[in-house]
Amino acid sequence: MDEPDGLLAAGGELSAQWLIEAYCRGIFPWFDDDSGPVYWWCPSERGVIQPGQMKVSRSLKKTLRSDKFHITADENFASVISACAATRANTVGTWITPAMMTAYEELHLAGLAHSIEVWQDETLVGGLYGLSLGNMFFGESMFARADDASKAAFFKLNELLQSWDFALIDCQMMNPHLASLGVVPMPRAEFLALLAQNNLSDTRLGDWQLPTQAHTL
Repeated sequence: MDEPDGLLAAGGELSAQWLIEAYCRGIFPWFDDDSGPVYWWCPSERGVIQPGQMKVSRSLKKTLRSDKFHITADENFASVISACAATRANTVGTWITPAMMTAYEELHLAGLAHSIEVWQDETLVGGLYGLSLGNMFFGESMFARADDASKAAFFKLNELLQSWDFALIDCQMMNPHLASLGVVPMPRAEFLALLAQNNLSDTRLGDWQLPTQAHTL
């Protein structure tokens, strides 16, 4: 549909297999109530970024050089998705419903969904999660409970995927915050063409680990 932009279908199952099939076709679920139908979207424009193209501010560089945060990958996926859901619920509502959380936790157990965790001392203060298929990462959500925490998670994701020669990070919808990080719009036809190539690539399965040596900032 043109309005609302990209609404494709309603119904179906919010299962791991349905999600994999959808993402391979440039489709993602977005709805706010498990009691109603699942809505599936493929908008006319996608927010995307090539790994390594993130805009890093001076203040974020300073944070990353400090010992303020300890950053990990796939150490506490459940806590990250729960925190993302809570953050959205306290602001503009959430599409991360209990059924959605269950489906993505199943994908995590299958080695396809991944999280980046940002810790301050022993407290989880930021992070993000998404789905990895082929050499593309499909970001779902991020959260921050400390300044620069979600940006630090996004930087570490970019760093990791660049080291693995990933082609693209899909951020789904554009917004001013993502644009400030270097995310750019891509027309749907161009995105789907890249996705068709990506579907021929092997998927890296299993838990992720961050590189022991970071890039020089």
